[in-house]
Amino acid sequence: QVQLVESGGGLVQAGGSLRLSCAASGRTFSSYTMGWFRQAPGKEREFVATINWREGNTYYADSVKGRFTISRVNAKNSVYLQMNSLKPDDTAVYYCAAVKYGSNWPKIPQEYDYWGQGTQVTVSS
Repeated sequence: QVQLVESGGGLVQAGGSLRLSCAASGRTFSSYTMGWFRQAPGKEREFVATINWREGNTYYADSVKGRFTISRVNAKNSVYLQMNSLKPDDTAVYYCAAVKYGSNWPKIPQEYDYWGQGTQVTVSS
């Protein structure tokens, strides 16, 4: 069982930056592929980024490529999402997710087994 807790959300102006953090419980964090998803009101949960457990390879949604960076520090049981050049369209609740081992780049919610409670990100224009 893995518990995930996100933090770092908030209100920021367009063009600004935020760094989200996700802390995981357990002693086998390095065996988990981690992902970030987001969900805006009235919309489905959508993939943002993922980092795999083996090589730390990353994959991004086209909408955030070049602006967002996912990273992990296994010694801290943590995964991060650095978000730069934020846009109003980035406004959503952001969720951290985990799956043990996982495929190279799981991009749909059903591929993940564990979820955090979410953190709100609001980008004002």
